[in-house]
Amino acid sequence: MSNGILRIQGEQVVDGNGKPVILRGAGLGGWMNMENFITGYPGHEAQHRAAMLEVLGQEKYEFFFDKFLEYFFTEADAKFFASLGLNCIRLPFNYRHFEDDMNPRVLKQSGFKHLDRVVELCSKYHIYTILDMHALPGGHNSDWHSDNPSNYAAFWDHKDFQDRTVWLWCELAKHYKGNPWIAGYNPINEPCDPKHVRLPAFYDRLEPEIRAIDPDHILWLDGNTFAMEWKGFDKVLPNSAYALHDYSGMGFPTGERFKGTEEQKSKLERQFLRKAQFQQKLKAVAWNGEFGPVYSDPLTDADAEEINQERYNLLGAQLEIYDKYQIPWSIWLYKDIGVQGMVYTSPDSKWNKTIAPFLEKKRALQLDAWGKHPSKQVSDVLDPFVQWIDKVCPQAKNMYPTPWFTERHIERATLQTFVSQAFALEFAELFRGMSLDELDECARSFSFEEVKKRDGLNTIMSAHAALVKE
Repeated sequence: MSNGILRIQGEQVVDGNGKPVILRGAGLGGWMNMENFITGYPGHEAQHRAAMLEVLGQEKYEFFFDKFLEYFFTEADAKFFASLGLNCIRLPFNYRHFEDDMNPRVLKQSGFKHLDRVVELCSKYHIYTILDMHALPGGHNSDWHSDNPSNYAAFWDHKDFQDRTVWLWCELAKHYKGNPWIAGYNPINEPCDPKHVRLPAFYDRLEPEIRAIDPDHILWLDGNTFAMEWKGFDKVLPNSAYALHDYSGMGFPTGERFKGTEEQKSKLERQFLRKAQFQQKLKAVAWNGEFGPVYSDPLTDADAEEINQERYNLLGAQLEIYDKYQIPWSIWLYKDIGVQGMVYTSPDSKWNKTIAPFLEKKRALQLDAWGKHPSKQVSDVLDPFVQWIDKVCPQAKNMYPTPWFTERHIERATLQTFVSQAFALEFAELFRGMSLDELDECARSFSFEEVKKRDGLNTIMSAHAALVKE
């Protein structure tokens, strides 16, 4: 039974009785907003779906993706999640489930089928949900997870994209207002506004529009530049929390390895405090909406066990910081094919066996930005090009998003956009000729009954979820 809709009270999230509630859980990435590294396809969700439609045909396409959404999160997942002592799941979704670009402002009721189902399943196990629009019309950042097939975030330059987003959030608010197990709305995931001032201005516009329909639910508002910057923010909106994302480079294959030194631990805390400056200055609720390392695959990395233990130690060190400041958090992510998830598909599953050769190609060509591994064949080509650009145009390394530098911009524009899109049909061809039963088996690979658990990760999360101070 719920104790009422959560709300912001000072620097805390409280329930209907005024009792503090610290939300701790994970994001359901790869589900209603698909991502390439989470399920294995190249490029962007819209490209992946278009290629699958071309190969499978309408009937098999609709069957497969409906079964995928069904199996990806069931009651067994909710029961397991709750058993770890976690109490909140962030639910990322793509606007395309609710609206078509060629039929704007016409609500697709079909989008609620699986979202409603998972919200209800979570409520049954006393798990709060945060609704997260991960992909917005026009693209609100220049990365793959916004389903933006270019490096231009058109959302900020076209009012109609913003108008459609306001309209859709109002429709969602009409549908979910009064639901006590929804912890609130996360309107934009990792926005990237090059001018900085347009993001807080959009929040100023969106907040009263939603409040006119749903005055009660919390707004969880991401900072700018992938939830890392707060330029242009000068006030706290009513009943709103402010989200940072706190990934550490030490949790990735190309980063410094975490050895647990005092300097490394201090670096982690400095990084967190830098991202939380706005919240601390204005005494707002800070929510760490995403963080977490990626993990090595024992099938491809000989020292995977040692590396993964370092990543668990890194995660533990981060969670100690979040315990210290008693902030809500949502790790990225719950389920995938073995990169980062709390649970992951089996190497022996129909899905993994089907795509295994393609995953090797993706890794060698660095088609995925997330968790990419060193590749000599790629660096031999790109490194001289990057050096040449920096030589003839020194300003290139300062282009927005500024944390990227020249190398990241080039990788995004070439490998992860142009080349990845060119591979979309090749990936889809892996499923050509499959029967409905075979497609069902592929989708069922993501069901809780068939996945494996990352026990090292889950044990740490469960232990820290139990450390919430009453």
